[in-house]
Amino acid sequence: MNLLASEWIKARSVRGTWLLAASTVVVTVVVSLIGVSGLLADWRAALPSDFDPTAIAFKGVLVGQLLLATLGAQLITGEYASGQITTSLTVAPRRAALLVSKLAVAVLLALVTAVVTVAASFGASQAALGAAGLPTADPTDPATVRALACATAYLVLTAVLGLAFGTLTRSSSGALAIVVAVALLVPALAPGLPGALGDLAATYWPTTAGQSSYATVASGRLPALTGLAVMAVFTLWTTLAAHASLRVRDA
Repeated sequence: MNLLASEWIKARSVRGTWLLAASTVVVTVVVSLIGVSGLLADWRAALPSDFDPTAIAFKGVLVGQLLLATLGAQLITGEYASGQITTSLTVAPRRAALLVSKLAVAVLLALVTAVVTVAASFGASQAALGAAGLPTADPTDPATVRALACATAYLVLTAVLGLAFGTLTRSSSGALAIVVAVALLVPALAPGLPGALGDLAATYWPTTAGQSSYATVASGRLPALTGLAVMAVFTLWTTLAAHASLRVRDA
């Protein structure tokens, strides 16, 4: 408990923690609104058959996830940069306990940030759709509630991934580079891969599968909860790799 409290104090005392959390909310909402506004004219002319007012609200998650991953990464990369990690490992020689404490803080910060982000992005996007005379999502519909919960969980998982990559690379920029590759580059390149390989990457790549979880219109690929489970398993494996790295490497 003392270790957890110590990690919380360290996280909250860093200005960057709160700047990243606030930026996640603002950037996600703004990007989502830009995405909606850019297609309003087309949607007024002809509403696509797969129109999903819920998933549309989370277009900004593509950018917001990078900020949350950075927040998770800096919980440990900041200590490597300052040399404080040596003191932390001296105080807490059980490295597994130290990582678990950092994970708990990352989940707490990410959960609060994700709830606010998802609520704000959903509300702003639905207001924009309604003002344009387009169909909006019913926040009491079970499918919409599930999508909101999955979007929140997805963002929390990206923060945990950020912490794991930060532990592996010991660098905020290194962790961010990996997150960009995993979350943006591979999904963008997947459609160009030949045959079954492209279909496999487009369906089971962790972030692609996770992002499909907050759609309410079936995409013909993975069920929502299965997609989130794929992302969760990938996050677990990466975290276990981070734990192994932390145990065997010198500070």
